[in-house]
Amino acid sequence: GSGKTTTLNIFSSFIPSDKRIVTIEDSAELQLQQPHVIRLETRPANLEGKGEISQRDLVKNSLRMRPDRIVIGEVRGSEAVDMLAAMNTGHDGSLATIHANTPRDALSRVENMFAMAGWNMSAKNLRSQIASAIHVVVQMERQEDGKRRMVSICEINGMEGDIITMSEIFKFQRKGIDEDGNILGNYIATGIVPGCHDNLVKRGL
Repeated sequence: GSGKTTTLNIFSSFIPSDKRIVTIEDSAELQLQQPHVIRLETRPANLEGKGEISQRDLVKNSLRMRPDRIVIGEVRGSEAVDMLAAMNTGHDGSLATIHANTPRDALSRVENMFAMAGWNMSAKNLRSQIASAIHVVVQMERQEDGKRRMVSICEINGMEGDIITMSEIFKFQRKGIDEDGNILGNYIATGIVPGCHDNLVKRGL
């Protein structure tokens, strides 16, 4: 209930209309307006335990559909392996949501999902895969006044030794609570210029 899917919808509205998008969800909640959208949905097993179509099956099959972008409603298991493979093989601008308490925790969750998929890679190799696949982590939070806020935007810079380095670009700085229980605060830039800035300028943004 923190607003992840709503935010994903907003982000996806910025994908140009000439891009071919494949969406993968448990239940179709995304409302993409572009003309080239292929919507894939998972299917549970029947009473005999047959016919299940998992997110991992869909991610693998989506790569055969020549997508420009892949949008995954929620990553929570072994499909993270295929998602990272896709993001590392030219599907830039792909989007996914994940449950975590902080942007740093989100990367740890992805690491755990590789273990769930039975992958035995060194921590350094796995983290370097994650660092090259994921560029930006945006954190949404439903706060105690009931409002859903984007509380942090972090860029992944790369690796230093065995550690993935991140820098926070924007954040919600909390000031207090007013008499009606509303949280007071400002959205501030941390002053760090993101590494992707040059890329955006080259693309005319």
